[in-house]
Amino acid sequence: MDDELLWGGVIALHARVEQRLSVALQRQHGLGLSEYRALGHLTLATASGLRMQDLAARVGLNQSSTTRLAGRLITAGFAFRDLCPDDKRGVYTVITDAGRARHAEARGTYEETLAAALSDAAADPELGLLVRTLRTAAPRLARSPGAEGQDAVAHTAVT
Repeated sequence: MDDELLWGGVIALHARVEQRLSVALQRQHGLGLSEYRALGHLTLATASGLRMQDLAARVGLNQSSTTRLAGRLITAGFAFRDLCPDDKRGVYTVITDAGRARHAEARGTYEETLAAALSDAAADPELGLLVRTLRTAAPRLARSPGAEGQDAVAHTAVT
């Protein structure tokens, strides 16, 4: 399989899975996919939260989009802004108890929808081999040096 064809399959799989996740999270929990993922990263962060640029890198958004995302989380009561004690220019986004609760409520939906979307794609003649290959590689990726663990892989595997 040439690289262009392979990459086209990855893009098609990504689009299909992201669409299903987005619809399920919005309908069942009132969360956008980026909001869910941001809450997941904030849940795994230290008590001080994440600097905006770190959150941007983990969610895969630019700085401006991340600022708007953090604003939505703050408006919803799922996070708050805090200044960095060492650098007053640094701004952290910190998850609230309500944000942790919403993420925990939505996690089952995310996991079930992800598994169903990947299983459906595995049955697709054009995407099946790609899904089977990714599922086979996932346990090795989680154990590789620098991996953040199973939770991090579950949140970012299809980002």
